[in-house]
Order: sequence, then C-alpha cells, then structure tokens
Amino acid sequence: MKKNDPLAVCVTHSMQEYFKDLNGELPRNLHNFFINEVEKPFLEVVMQQVNGNQTQAADMLGINRNTLRKKLKNYELV
Repeated sequence: MKKNDPLAVCVTHSMQEYFKDLNGELPRNLHNFFINEVEKPFLEVVMQQVNGNQTQAADMLGINRNTLRKKLKNYELV
C-alpha cells in the first residue's frame, strides 16, 4: 500500500482529527475502538456487493464463513 492511497489518506486524516479532538488526553483500547468503527461499515458494503451471500462475502474477504457469521451477528447485520 502506498502512503497516498485514498483509504490510507482518509484513515490518517480521521485519526489525526480524533487525537486533535482529545486535546492531549490519551485514549484507552484504541485498537478495539478503531476496529469497531471501521469493521461494521466495511462488512455492510461487502455484504451489499454480494447481495447478502455470506459464502461469496467470506471468499471475497479471505475469512472462514463461520467467522464472517460471527462478525455479522456481533454487529447485528443478520
């Protein structure tokens, strides 16, 4: 991935704004926060692209179908 890829630029900008808004406060559990903020809309778009077909989505994502089902259930997308 190149530094100037559009997704990388968006993530960088969003995280810089997030830290700016914290005014020097240090966040906790930042990794979980980030994953939860990004993974749900990511999965929503993938599921739209495959018209809800979990087998195709799992294949596209390179993850096990059961793992996908667990994630979809966790985010209340099924």
